[in-house]
Amino acid sequence: MLLAVKSYGSEEIKVSGFIAAEVRIFTQDAKYPGQSDDINYSALWQPEFRLNSGSNQFSFIPFIRKDSEDEERTHADIRELYWRTSKSDWESLVGLNRVFWGVMESRHLVDIINQTDLVEDIDGEEKLGQPMLQFSYFQDWGALELFLLTGFRERTFPGESGRLRTALPVDTGQAIYESSREQGHIDGSARYSHTFGDWDIGGYYFYGTSREPRFQLNTTQDRLVPVYDIINQVGVDAQYTSEAWLWKVESLYREGQGNSFLAVSAGFEYTLYQFAGGQKDLGLLTEYHYDGRDETAAPTIYDHDIFIGVRLAFNDVQDTSVLAGMTIDNSGNERFYNIEAEHRIGENIKAELKIRLFTHGQPGSLISQIEQDDYIQLQLRYYH
Repeated sequence: MLLAVKSYGSEEIKVSGFIAAEVRIFTQDAKYPGQSDDINYSALWQPEFRLNSGSNQFSFIPFIRKDSEDEERTHADIRELYWRTSKSDWESLVGLNRVFWGVMESRHLVDIINQTDLVEDIDGEEKLGQPMLQFSYFQDWGALELFLLTGFRERTFPGESGRLRTALPVDTGQAIYESSREQGHIDGSARYSHTFGDWDIGGYYFYGTSREPRFQLNTTQDRLVPVYDIINQVGVDAQYTSEAWLWKVESLYREGQGNSFLAVSAGFEYTLYQFAGGQKDLGLLTEYHYDGRDETAAPTIYDHDIFIGVRLAFNDVQDTSVLAGMTIDNSGNERFYNIEAEHRIGENIKAELKIRLFTHGQPGSLISQIEQDDYIQLQLRYYH
C-alpha cells in the first residue's frame, strides 16, 4: 500500500510502509528465573521511502520495535539506506541493504551477507541492514556480483527477561573478535548465478567475520559471550523446475571456525494445482539437512534433520495462505512444529498468525533450552 506517490519530471517519490501490533501468548510457564510469563506485547513501525530518478534509485527503510517485556527486543535498525545506479549490463550500490541467497524453505543454509535479527524471529528470515559496496555485472553467460562489506553487525539475542533464550543469557556487550579491527573488519564476497534451461544455479566465495558466533562461558557472571571468527566459506545453491516439481539443494564448506566442515540441505516441493477441484494450490514439501560441524563451531539445531510440510495458497482476493511443517532430528527425535498463516482484511490490514512448538528436547541441546517457550503469535499490520 502506498501513502503517497509524487512525480517531479523524471523523478518519482514513493512513501509506504506499515505499523503493527503484536501479541505472543506463551502456553507454558517460563523455564528460567527472571523470564516473563504468559503474554508479551509489541508495537512496531517500518516506513519505506523510495526515490526513482531515471537510472538511479534511493531507498530508506528504518525499523522500530517496542516490546513490553524484553529490553533487548526493544530495538531500532536501518534495514535499507542506499543509492543504486542501474545500467543495461551493470549495477552499483552503496549504503545499507539486505541480500538473500538460497532456495530452501526450512533452513537458509547459504545465506550469509546479512546478520540475523534473532530477537525478531527464530526462523532466520529477519535481517539487519548491512553496510556495503556492491557491483553487479550481467551478461548472457550469467550474473557476477562483488561485495565489499564495510562494517560488521552483531547478532541480536533475547535479554535475561526474554523468552526463547538459552539457559545462560548472552552478553553481547563482551563480544570477542578474532580480528583486531573487530566490527571494523572489511569482509568480501563474490557470487556467480545463472539460469540454464530449467536450472537456476548460484555459487559464491565469502571471506570475513562469521555471522554465526560460537560461545565462551563467562564463569564469573554466568553469561555466554559470543565469539566472532574470521572464516572462509564456499556456498552453492541450485533449483530444478519440472512442471509441478521443484528440486532444491544448498551446500557450504567452511574453514576458520574450529574444525572445517561441510553442510548440505536438499529437498523438493510438489504442487497440486486447483487442489480438490477448487482454486486452491497445495504444495507438499520435504527437505533433509546434514551438518558436519562439531562442538568447535557455532551451535546449530541441525545435524541430521528432516522437514516435512505443506503450503496452501487459497488464491483469493484476501491473499490467504497457510504454511505448516515439522522438523524432526533423526539422532535425538527432537521436534520443532511451525504453522504460519496470512490473511488480508480489506485494503490496508493484514493478519498474521504464527504457532511454534518445541518437543522431545535432549539434555544440553538448543531445543531443550527453549522447549517451554511454545507460543502463539498474532500480528495485525496496517499498511499506509
